[in-house]
Amino acid sequence: MTARILTQPVIMAGGSGTRLWPLSRAGYPKQFLVLGGDADRSDSLFQQAVRRLQGLDGAELAVAAPLIVGNEDHRFLCLDQLRELKVEPAAVLLEPVGRNTAPAVTLAALAAQADGQDPVLVVTPADQTVTDEPAFAAALKQAVLAAADGAVVILGITPDRPETGYGYIKTGEPDARGVAPVQRFVEKPDAATAARYLAEGCYAWNAGIFVLRASTWLKALGSFRPDIAQATQAAWDGRATDAKFVRPAKAAFAAVPSESVDYAVMERCPGSPFAIQMVALNAGWNDLGAWDAVWQVSGKDAGGNASVGDAIIKDSENVLVHATSRLVSAVGLKDVVVVETPDAVLVADRARSQEVKQIVNQLTKEGRGEHTLHRKVHRPWGWYDSIDHGPRHQVKRIMVKPGASLSLQMHHHRAEHWIVVSGTAEITNGDKVLMLTENQSTYIPLGQVHRLANPGKVDLEIIEVQSGSYLGEDDIVRYEDTYGRA
Repeated sequence: MTARILTQPVIMAGGSGTRLWPLSRAGYPKQFLVLGGDADRSDSLFQQAVRRLQGLDGAELAVAAPLIVGNEDHRFLCLDQLRELKVEPAAVLLEPVGRNTAPAVTLAALAAQADGQDPVLVVTPADQTVTDEPAFAAALKQAVLAAADGAVVILGITPDRPETGYGYIKTGEPDARGVAPVQRFVEKPDAATAARYLAEGCYAWNAGIFVLRASTWLKALGSFRPDIAQATQAAWDGRATDAKFVRPAKAAFAAVPSESVDYAVMERCPGSPFAIQMVALNAGWNDLGAWDAVWQVSGKDAGGNASVGDAIIKDSENVLVHATSRLVSAVGLKDVVVVETPDAVLVADRARSQEVKQIVNQLTKEGRGEHTLHRKVHRPWGWYDSIDHGPRHQVKRIMVKPGASLSLQMHHHRAEHWIVVSGTAEITNGDKVLMLTENQSTYIPLGQVHRLANPGKVDLEIIEVQSGSYLGEDDIVRYEDTYGRA
């Protein structure tokens, strides 16, 4: 019996998804959103990526627990969404600063070899979708079989239109297995060049999904970019481990040159000793890079209109309406995107949806919070929703998960009133510990040390009314914290 090939999924989950604002934000980016794709509509894009790769396990491939590469801000989002899938990660590698994809993959390769194994890495972004899972699995298995023999393998999307938003891969004739030699990589072309590529038929879109042994990646990187290889190794050697979280040494990782996988290795492979090959992927792939792409993969009515949430569309064509918290109506529109969230509304020409990032850039420049967080903010213990605010007051809905607790903390500038809406609250208020249930309340004076915990088996929900001279989230002094926050 032939031994199964050890396959290591690597999910790259550190992106920000600025072109899908206002739904995607720095604190809750698109990979953790439910936007459509190959799985149950309740799965986020990140969860879809995990499911697709776990589904490869079978007679030929032994699929290991996934390695997640992300950042500190999203670490609990990763774990929560993995728990929903009942998937335990091999590790969550937390980049202390962003250094692009080449160092990130190097961390994953080093982690994959930590126990003496040399698995085939299957590296995929966390923010893509496919509609034909069997076709995806077949292409990826073919890529793993080729990579097990030492090749560098990239998946190429067979183009169906002259797309100018993707890089292209030019290949030679595929062999009997469907594996084609890569001749060169091409940057994003203009419209005329893209049309020519489509007509010639030997070009594919670069999906950013690639497959190779961990040792092959490290050798290729060491050959082409030894500076990145050595600096990342130094950061890895100084790593700290906290349960499933692995943190490279911060100062050492900050010194790693920032470079993409493509520039560091992939585009240098043709003509080098590192044979690079491509397997064509025809599986309804989409990277959901902008709202136009979301419209493309969405179900539509007879007029080409797509909607999510409470939406009414009349006398319109090719419109996307995404409603989050209220009724959104559209009349007499064509090729328009309307996205509503509790604190922001986007209206854009669908053909110009790539330019949404300009709005995010302006919000960032002006120091506004709408580019970073939603009104409803997720925390490792649950979430809070800022439902009202004004001079010297703010009102929040707070949900605490069963068995979870907020930090033991104090505020210099605000007092708080807590009213239990549902569930049971264990409240530390100075030197007193109270147990409150539905319709009961307490008052936390300014400067009082306090904590909110849920000792029950159902969600705890409270209303918090804050009053004081300053109500910012940075007015928190933490004395104890279950989640390791400062």
